[in-house]
Order: sequence, then C-alpha cells, then structure tokens
Amino acid sequence: MLKRLLSISLICLFAVSITGISTANAQQDDLTIGYVDPQLILNKMPQMKAVQQRLQNFVEKKRNELANKQQDFQQQVSEYQQKESVISESAKRKEEERLGKLNAELQQFQQSIQQQVQQKQQELVSPLLDQIDTAISTVAANRGLTYVINKTTSQGDRIVLYTSADAESKYNITEEVMEELDM
Repeated sequence: MLKRLLSISLICLFAVSITGISTANAQQDDLTIGYVDPQLILNKMPQMKAVQQRLQNFVEKKRNELANKQQDFQQQVSEYQQKESVISESAKRKEEERLGKLNAELQQFQQSIQQQVQQKQQELVSPLLDQIDTAISTVAANRGLTYVINKTTSQGDRIVLYTSADAESKYNITEEVMEELDM
C-alpha cells in the first residue's frame, strides 16, 4: 500500500513538473526583448542643436554673473589689503568676517549656478526624451515586443555588451524609432 501511494505521488509530481515546464516554455515564446540607443537618437534629433544653443547661452549668462561676483569680491579683498595696515584690530576682524561671509556666498552662488544649469538642461531635453519614449512605445507595440531595454546609460556606458549580427538585425529598434520620429 505504501509503495502504491509513493508511486502515485511520484506520478503526480512528474505530471505537475511537465505541466510547469510546458507553461514556462509557452511564456518564454511570448517574451520578446528589443533594445534601443536613445542617446544616439537624441544626438541626431534636429531639435537638439537648438537645445544645445539655448543651454550654451544660459551657461554663458551664468558664467558672466559668476565672473562679475568674483571680480567684485576680488576688488573688495584688494581694498581690504590696502587699508589693512592702517585700521584697528577690531576693524580688521569685522572686515575679515564680512569678506569670509562674502566668500561663502560666492561659493554658494557657484553651487546654485550648477544646479540651475542642470535644471535648465533637464527642462530643455525632457520634451525630446518624451518624444523618444513615445516613439519607442509605438515601435515596441507594432513589433509586439514585451520589453525594450536601453543599449547605453546616459553617460554612454554600454548595457548591452554583445549582440550577434542576427540579433542586431532582429532586436535593435533604434532605426525604426528614428523613422517613427521622422528623422
């Protein structure tokens, strides 16, 4: 009786395993992954030249603002150095404290500019990335892809390290996305 029960259990376990394997194989057949290089697309977009020019103008404006503040600070330091030998110790301390605060404000202003530049870049590039995302979704839906992965990071590091020539022609949708964007 125990042998018979054990045999039936093994048969059931085997049947469940086969069913699980065939279900996994069916799901695997439905899984299609494509990949795209959005950085390449972004760099080739005609609107990117205008974005780069606007960003360059913004950066130049901020550089000029910083240069003016630095020049003003240097002038105040020079004036202090000229009168340093003839003023009292308490006046020196007050002036040095004031210059220290100005220097801290200057450094804070410089950090603020860096943040402003990053925000401006995001503001200008974001609509282009949205267009690329929409085109990727359209191409993926048309091709019946389950997933689309990015070929590179935003810093240009490769995520897809190797692609055979056959897989490149089947799964790289970069050109199709550019066509969807009328490029």
